[in-house]
Amino acid sequence: MKCLLVSRIDLPEALDCARQMKTALEQNGHTVILETDTASRLGGAGLPCGQANAEIAVVIGGDGTILRTVQQLHDQIPIIGINHGEVGFLADLESGEAGDFVRSLAPGFAVEERMRLSLLRDNKPLGDALNEALIVTTRPAKMLRFSILIDGVVTEQFRSDGLLVSTPTGSTAYAMSAGGPIVDPRIQGFLLVPLAPYLLSSRPHLISSNRRLEIRLESSKPARLVIDGQKTVELGGSASLVVKQAAQPALFVDAHRNFFEKVDNKLRKL
Repeated sequence: MKCLLVSRIDLPEALDCARQMKTALEQNGHTVILETDTASRLGGAGLPCGQANAEIAVVIGGDGTILRTVQQLHDQIPIIGINHGEVGFLADLESGEAGDFVRSLAPGFAVEERMRLSLLRDNKPLGDALNEALIVTTRPAKMLRFSILIDGVVTEQFRSDGLLVSTPTGSTAYAMSAGGPIVDPRIQGFLLVPLAPYLLSSRPHLISSNRRLEIRLESSKPARLVIDGQKTVELGGSASLVVKQAAQPALFVDAHRNFFEKVDNKLRKL
């Protein structure tokens, strides 16, 4: 198989792991393609993720490294994450067990799909998110005003410091810190979590991805949209955003980890 190898480059331990994974993959007959930044640290030629034309990606780092890889892939390929971050909810393997798992990789491995969301403004795509899209003010300590429309009906209006639109996968990220629930990633839906809402009645909502979700920003303060912490779009003081299920889900190699057991284990480390 052609394997794309991506590593966090600011951590020596992650780069050491990347060298070991490269050797293990090549010894088992796989072709290894190094991502550009990873290649600059390990030596040799590299390619951007979107040009690698690989069948699988081995990503070494934390959730940020995995999210960045997903963002850079034009066509999604299965990812196996090896944790070298703070918590690593998206990484199924720890470095000590990664070698044996990588050596066992063979064509026909099981793949798990993770829903992503797409954001559009005036029918123009702004980007896709695996974890979340965040709307926040560009001026600290200023509140924004939002209207939420579901299937064309205004269901809620509130003021808050911002708004998170999360996927079920992203429910264990910023949304959890903001008071949202942990959501089974097999559910297809959008999780809305207001950030420090002025009204206590403004609570998180989980909305089916089959519904039409529109977010209207109606504020005198400028705001910005941050997608998976990787991409920023200036919105100004008013905007109408449509949230849809992305055409391409993210793909993860099934490492046979129970989601709820994994979450419990990782939360105990916080």
